[in-house]
Amino acid sequence: MKIPTTLKHKPVIVSEDYDLIDGRRAGDSDAKGLSLGLAQWNERGRVEISAKVWRHTGGKWSRQSEELPLHRVLDLVILICRAQAHFREAYRYPNLYDTEHPQLDRLGVQGGALNVAVCTENPFISEDIQLFRDVFVQDDELFSERLHLLSDLLRELGYGHGEPPKKR
Repeated sequence: MKIPTTLKHKPVIVSEDYDLIDGRRAGDSDAKGLSLGLAQWNERGRVEISAKVWRHTGGKWSRQSEELPLHRVLDLVILICRAQAHFREAYRYPNLYDTEHPQLDRLGVQGGALNVAVCTENPFISEDIQLFRDVFVQDDELFSERLHLLSDLLRELGYGHGEPPKKR
């Protein structure tokens, strides 16, 4: 399905037919495409680029389509990586985290820090963290494939260690 180009977000780089590879929803997803483009909230004299997930209900483009600034997309990837690292060792804790120290990490970024912590304010955290961990384990193959690809691309761009992967 073609991503619309007449709406406020102006796609520049697109991945159409994303619904065919959308994780566990592959083949039956309303997320029809991803794009990088000019943000819909741009104001005169101030241009930002963003990533967008394009959702389609079957009849029209959905208002639930999400647009994110690229730095937030990267922050989400960092959060996913840190969560995955935590859950690899979480079995050591009866509640899957150290209840005395729920902060998992504090990562320096942009002169401040990206804090990563278990949400102890969630009244159902005991049940929810179990479910979350179960999904992480169940979907490990989906995540690992993408993280290996990301690792290769980062090395290709000069980030990371070791030999750059061979050109595709």
